[in-house]
Amino acid sequence: MNLDFSPEDEAFRLEARAFLAEAYPTELRARQERGETLGREDFLSWHHALAKKGWVAPSWPVEFGGTGWTPTQKYIWKDELARIDAVRIMPFGVTMLAPVLFMFGTEAQKQRFLPPIYRGEEWWCQGYSEPGAGSDLANLRTRAERIKGEDGAEYYLVNGQKTWTTYAQYADWGFFLVRTDPDAKPQAGISFLLIDMKTPGVTVRPIVTLDGGREVNDVFLDNVKVPIENRVFEENQGWTVAKALLTHERTDIAGVANSKRALEKLKAIAAAEPSDAGGPLLGDAQFRRKIAELEIDLTALEYTELRMLAEESRGKGPGAESSILKIKGSEIQQRLTELALEAVGANGAADRSEGAHNQPVGPDYARDRAALYFNTRKTTIYGGSNEIQRNIIAKAVLGL
Repeated sequence: MNLDFSPEDEAFRLEARAFLAEAYPTELRARQERGETLGREDFLSWHHALAKKGWVAPSWPVEFGGTGWTPTQKYIWKDELARIDAVRIMPFGVTMLAPVLFMFGTEAQKQRFLPPIYRGEEWWCQGYSEPGAGSDLANLRTRAERIKGEDGAEYYLVNGQKTWTTYAQYADWGFFLVRTDPDAKPQAGISFLLIDMKTPGVTVRPIVTLDGGREVNDVFLDNVKVPIENRVFEENQGWTVAKALLTHERTDIAGVANSKRALEKLKAIAAAEPSDAGGPLLGDAQFRRKIAELEIDLTALEYTELRMLAEESRGKGPGAESSILKIKGSEIQQRLTELALEAVGANGAADRSEGAHNQPVGPDYARDRAALYFNTRKTTIYGGSNEIQRNIIAKAVLGL
């Protein structure tokens, strides 16, 4: 979509583009181009570069390090990041926990946790889902019992299991939903705790996914002691905090800028791949129609995001619109990887034999297209499944 920007906004785009060309870590770019699995230090190298510039948390209040950018500038920034295929800043601290600390955290919690989140000194993970309590999160069973120690200090004793915890193997801290009142109604007896992942009793066990990755984990909590001051907001009111956090997560999941970049790559693949009838796949009427339908839906989603940005400029935070963005954004991501895999066929499977270093079987552009396809099957599930999002829209928007 071509948008008309003011001269000031165009100047900002040029500034952002020049900064990215200079500051994006060279070794990180090289590892991306080689198709290597990225680890904690790879992600943090980019985080540290942005923190040094003061651009790591554009949406934070200025007094805590936010940029004070207009919604249009935030839109441009996302576009420029996608244009160079920049790795994402891990959202758990910067875009998920931080906003709820601004809303619900004590002054002591803000002073303790926000600076190291900003500087990339502490990595966070999200302890929400459990076996049997994923999208039906209110059924979580991890217990936190309030105990008084021998020294008279109170703390929570936490026992339970969390699952699908992304990058928990790298995490220094995690924010967890726990049940503090087992006799209350499901949503009424939950609290929101900040847990040091080095605390005795915390065990992280990897879950190997279909593509061979180790991105998600089980987290076991066995008599983990958590100080009372690590609870955010009131006891048994964690559901209020969780809902606020999820609106920010779902808005981020939409990934419009990255999908636009993925669409460009898809078109390039279709222009390079031969069709069964001869000529490039992009010349095949049926495949071209699929791309056109996808581009129309992505453009409509982008307009929806822009409307939300306009509302943000008037001081309105994300609401049920975040569910709309999450549904369509996640479905579009799946369709993009599905069409890319359809285009490259068997060449989308990487050669994972010993010494192959994850090389593609076919052309470079086919690298790991099968793995990407399988990985994006999760996008319609995490952050609250799309079925749950439709229920939210039905209730909050349609009044059903």
